[in-house]
Amino acid sequence: MIDPSPMTRVTGAWHDRTLPADQRARALVAEMTLNEKTSQLVGLWVVADVSGGDVAPFQSEMSDAGITFDDVIEEGLGQLVRPFGSDPIEPARGAESLARAQRRIMASNRFGIPAQVHEECLAGFAAWQATAYPVPLSWGASFDPVLVEEMAAQIGASLRSAGIHQGLAPVLDVVRDYRWGRVEETIGEDPYLIGAVGAAYVRGIESADVVATLKHFAGYSGSRAARNHAPVSAGPREMADVFHPPFLTALREGGARSVMNSYAEVDGVPAAADRSVLTELLRDDWGFDGVVVADYFAVAFLRTLHRVAETDGEAAALALAAGIDVELPSVFAYGDPLRDAVRTGLIDEALVDRAAVRVLTQKAELGLLDEDWTPDADGDLSFDTAEQRDTALRLARESVVLLANDSGILPLAPTSRVALVGPLADDPFGMLGCYSFPLHVGVRHPDVPVGIDISTVRTALASAHGGALSHAIGCDVMRPGRGGFDEAVAAARQADVAIVAVGDRAGLFGKGTSGEGCDAADLRLPGEQHALVEAVLATGTPTVVLVLSGRPYALGAFADRAAAIVQTFFPGQLGGQAIAEVLTGATNPSGHLPVGIPRLAGSQPSTYLAPPLGRKDAPSNIDPTPLFPFGHGESYGSLTWGDVSCEDTEWAVDGEVTLTLDLSNESDRVVSDVVQLYLHDVAAQVTRPVSQLLGFQRVTMAPGDRVQVTFTVHADLTSFTGLSGERIVEPGAVELQVARSSADVHRSLPLKLVGPTRPVDSTRVLLSTSRIAEPVTAEAVDAERRNG
Repeated sequence: MIDPSPMTRVTGAWHDRTLPADQRARALVAEMTLNEKTSQLVGLWVVADVSGGDVAPFQSEMSDAGITFDDVIEEGLGQLVRPFGSDPIEPARGAESLARAQRRIMASNRFGIPAQVHEECLAGFAAWQATAYPVPLSWGASFDPVLVEEMAAQIGASLRSAGIHQGLAPVLDVVRDYRWGRVEETIGEDPYLIGAVGAAYVRGIESADVVATLKHFAGYSGSRAARNHAPVSAGPREMADVFHPPFLTALREGGARSVMNSYAEVDGVPAAADRSVLTELLRDDWGFDGVVVADYFAVAFLRTLHRVAETDGEAAALALAAGIDVELPSVFAYGDPLRDAVRTGLIDEALVDRAAVRVLTQKAELGLLDEDWTPDADGDLSFDTAEQRDTALRLARESVVLLANDSGILPLAPTSRVALVGPLADDPFGMLGCYSFPLHVGVRHPDVPVGIDISTVRTALASAHGGALSHAIGCDVMRPGRGGFDEAVAAARQADVAIVAVGDRAGLFGKGTSGEGCDAADLRLPGEQHALVEAVLATGTPTVVLVLSGRPYALGAFADRAAAIVQTFFPGQLGGQAIAEVLTGATNPSGHLPVGIPRLAGSQPSTYLAPPLGRKDAPSNIDPTPLFPFGHGESYGSLTWGDVSCEDTEWAVDGEVTLTLDLSNESDRVVSDVVQLYLHDVAAQVTRPVSQLLGFQRVTMAPGDRVQVTFTVHADLTSFTGLSGERIVEPGAVELQVARSSADVHRSLPLKLVGPTRPVDSTRVLLSTSRIAEPVTAEAVDAERRNG
């Protein structure tokens, strides 16, 4: 073992805090040997005591090289990988262990450089005893970037307090096929929504001086048949107009400092070897100057899976030339194979220098090159505070989507007899996504407590509802068998209202119905759940279908018979409470769909972002129209949507238009809603989506209030990739649609874009602006009426 006492340190300009970070990094690289430089380009996944199955596919095969910790850190180390996120570790002990590891790393290299440490943080710090927030699909359902930013700031603060410098989030993949297992990790199916919410998450994480990592760049979610890692058939226009924009928005509007490549191969070129994407687009066009990290094993996959390299040295050459700076999770191709490739002339050492400068520039920005840097954590560590749980609860409340309630069965009558049935009625893990610590790691340690309190629908409803509550499981989420149907049916028959809780169990690589590597053949509810819903509906008892899932499922078979339908997307550890509050009326539902709800189980792939022939049309007998469209969400009280005004009829191709909507709350309760703004391009030189989100504003109003919502939209937001492959704003007729959803337009404003066709680039305006005028209160309205 390396003596943790430091060796004689080499000092130089890299210690001078008055110099720019990149200048410090260049001075340091100039003093380094090849081995010292390549040591900064690799990670090491540190696992204290692994039991059970592998966390990722091929992990044992790809990382078991018989090397020790001391072997890897001999001349330094670029990154330490998931020291908290691989085993259940009490926070304080984990921080102590990490600090000891950092001292050994610093002692191992003559410059005293520590490792940059990263963790997963998709729905909270993926560590034992850390708050499990709602998953990103719930962020999208909230349409609330402000609250998402607040959540992310809390996550970032937890990470930084534990000695973590980088978080591997957010996921900015655009959903194209709901069958894909990682839909739960995405924010939705619309690039604008993903960009706006994703940028908010980035701002929150980065506010704690934690590096946000945008992933997976790019096209990963477009895989054929929704199979994980399958080839992507998207053309350059779809890549430019659908897959790329959220990343540009999160870089420009969020300030992310790292990007992770996609596993995808697009038109035969794996992203990890695609210089046109990782260098020409990301850096030369967009101006990104941070660090590109490899998704786990992606460099080695160039040889083992994609087969575009015969040796690991060739794989390293392809990835390094493309623009991948750091190989994760552990040293493999960027170790001896990379060094040998440099010595034999296969790789120019200048490419190693380029990556090392980027890595060390970021370390300088994080303070890791400062002589007085210390790895010791400050103060007591708590990853699940009351403040964090409050934020998780508020976000969960905002993400519950009431899809239908035509019967008025919800909210539940206070003394009604309720039968709560279904496999997710009393399952705490039904609240969590696959990257939550309890499901990502904790399931491999069944003898260790979960570490956080997770409310279930049953426990929360028993507390919130005053009437009798019976319960039956009915069936399993995944496994076949209807032995519990009779009990569930009996409970439903004896109740005034039945609630059937169905959906997903998150897992990894086939061990769940949703999550990484858990793709679906179709969108029928998994296992026997569809049949369970049918059996409960057949009782004649008014039935609420409650879905807790990581993807949308086809609910068309139940729509005409269910008394109400409620959709949630893995709402986190406080999700049970949020659902119970909505069911009982303590919280007025306000979530809106970030993905459509299909009518038919086999109508995929299909999202709302489609041109005319992607919608219902005579040439095909298959109708892809969703049962509930993107942006849909109901409430127990409705706002009154009034006049929409816009002074302009013409819109300069380089100008802005402003429009306003009058809203009033004439109900007897507080109501939240989401005003949505869509673009409809009447005719263009290439086919365009029938409607496309250009803005949104969440509004909360007390009874009697009146407000005015104002949107200002730049013509850049109408731009698209034209016939020549250049992005343009094209003159001609368009409509701005003020809407409750992508299919429920309140008012359409015809406008004419005027001027010459205008090329735009990555400096274009990416987001509209919106504001809410100071509300006119009910008291002021009454006074106005009295005064005539």
